[in-house]
Amino acid sequence: MPEAENLPPLLLEPDVLQHILSTKQADNFLLVDLGSEERFSQAHLPNARLILPSETQAGPPIPGLSPSDAQLTQLLQRIGLTEDSHVVVYDDEGGGWAGRFIWLLDEIGHSKYSYLNGGIHAWAAAGFPVETGLISHPKSQIIVKNHSKNTLTADDLIKALKTNPPQIWDARSPKEYRGETINAAKGGHIPGALNYEWTQAMDQSQNLRLKPLEQILKELQALGMSADKDTVTHCQSHHRSGLTYLLAKLLNFKSIKAYAGSWGEWGNRLDTPIE
Repeated sequence: MPEAENLPPLLLEPDVLQHILSTKQADNFLLVDLGSEERFSQAHLPNARLILPSETQAGPPIPGLSPSDAQLTQLLQRIGLTEDSHVVVYDDEGGGWAGRFIWLLDEIGHSKYSYLNGGIHAWAAAGFPVETGLISHPKSQIIVKNHSKNTLTADDLIKALKTNPPQIWDARSPKEYRGETINAAKGGHIPGALNYEWTQAMDQSQNLRLKPLEQILKELQALGMSADKDTVTHCQSHHRSGLTYLLAKLLNFKSIKAYAGSWGEWGNRLDTPIE
């Protein structure tokens, strides 16, 4: 069998991951839990490494931006990431923080990763083992250099809107999109943006698994979105749009980039156009 056929899928179901963890293939697996220390100490996948969501962000004044190379280096060394690691990332909220971490892996050029569908909720509901407590792990020597491969800046997007506008996927709530809920100096949305709130993709009855991808694609197409277009996604701080970034990859979009500054930046700049 060709080696490529042995690669784990981007979307991993709990039973598939449980099987892999019982095989030699698991030797290179690195399980990453995006969540709070409190919840992690109560339940996490065996041998998972904890990353706090705040560790994936730059912090004020524009929290959606990526941490610096030095900060990412320190974080990824702490969890033991190596070039050979196949990262399985999950969270407890349906994929926002997990998707954001996948974006960060893309940023540094690390392409070996999967998302555990439904995260800790689906895993525990299936009756698979969980561990408790906080544990330490060996560090790695990975060095992050020259990241930002899958991100547009606000200036990039302003320029693109005047010349060759990309398809913009706004993952915020409809009220934020319409400007009825304002979380910045200005309310509304980026001109031409299409609104598909991140939670629409989740199946609440299936432990926050994603709805069938074919169904999600049909819902996006009904809004006028196309997988054949260059796409940029955002929310308020590129947390919710972490999931929509991941969804675009799962749906084989032609290209997907993040506007990491998101509305927290766009809505507070004087020179940004809005609708």
